[in-house]
Amino acid sequence: MNKIAFITGATSGIGKASAKLFAEHNYDVVICGRRAERLADLEKEIKDAFDVEVISLAFDVRNQPEVEKTIAGLPDRWKKIDLLLNNAGLSAGLNPIQDGDLVHWENMIDTNIKGLLYVSREIMPLMINQGFGHIINIGSLAGKEVYPKGNVYCASKHAVDAINQSMRIDLLLHGIKVSLVMPGATETEFSVVRFDGDEDKAKNAYKGFQALSAEDVADCIYYAASRKPHINVNEILLMPVAQANLANLKKD
Repeated sequence: MNKIAFITGATSGIGKASAKLFAEHNYDVVICGRRAERLADLEKEIKDAFDVEVISLAFDVRNQPEVEKTIAGLPDRWKKIDLLLNNAGLSAGLNPIQDGDLVHWENMIDTNIKGLLYVSREIMPLMINQGFGHIINIGSLAGKEVYPKGNVYCASKHAVDAINQSMRIDLLLHGIKVSLVMPGATETEFSVVRFDGDEDKAKNAYKGFQALSAEDVADCIYYAASRKPHINVNEILLMPVAQANLANLKKD
């Protein structure tokens, strides 16, 4: 029987690339996101390409009752989750903190922190009961450093780092693996969301250098997931060759 991966934020970017990569490696996948039409398209794409099973769950990680009800409603076979990929996350706006948009703040905190916690809270007891599991949280270079106008986004990703470390300690006695993957500059829909749909602004953010792709990050996620049973990859921090840190980027 195939292993099962439960992936949030699977409708685009890193989540979508990860769902396809895990399916390629014979995982059955639970793909989650808010956009049901995109989930249906991805489910078909995976089933057409790989001999695996797929379940699509359209829900919003920010809605705790919805998260609880959706995961509780999974068939018993699909509750035997080997891997949870907490990928759902976003950055909204790019303003000095004194000019911050409260809606943007709430959206980032509710998705990046509370959404991760809501999903994990439902799945961790399942993993403990079955005696195995691996949680991979998607952080960011912005969870290790900060940058101008990144204030609340950086804070949310610093929180993910702290939550990840705490999970590692609290779940240690239960044999649950916990890992954090932190990408630097990665070209996905991330910047389109940050700039409220302005694709020109989003493209400008990656001009003049080769950013990471969603597939690059998915490859590192799978690396962490595919180590021997006695090995836990605590953290992976990856950046393009052109990026040394948040403040130093070499452009053509």
